[in-house]
Amino acid sequence: MRLSERITKQRQNRQFRVRNRIRKTAGRVRLSVFRSNKHMYAQIIDDTTGHTLAAASTAEKGLVEGSGSNKAAAEKVGQTIAARALEKGIKQVVFDRGQYRYHGRVAALADAARSGGLEF
Repeated sequence: MRLSERITKQRQNRQFRVRNRIRKTAGRVRLSVFRSNKHMYAQIIDDTTGHTLAAASTAEKGLVEGSGSNKAAAEKVGQTIAARALEKGIKQVVFDRGQYRYHGRVAALADAARSGGLEF
């Protein structure tokens, strides 16, 4: 097995461990985070129906000026996703960090969502 295949497999295993733990908390929707080199994306997903209830990202026009790959941009996405969730009556979520460590931009997004009114 090549190094890149092994790293990919490790990422998939990490993501499976996190999502498996989240599935056990039935009754709550999931706040899923995706982090790329250029942008941050957040979605609130209802796993029972498989629908996205709210979404926000730095790729949206007018949300972030300049670079979308820093902590300030992640905080804006967190505040936006919290506001959109509260508009739809969603207050409690489960935070799904995916394969990413709870550090840096991911933690900034989560803290901003908490300060925006989401509970997790």
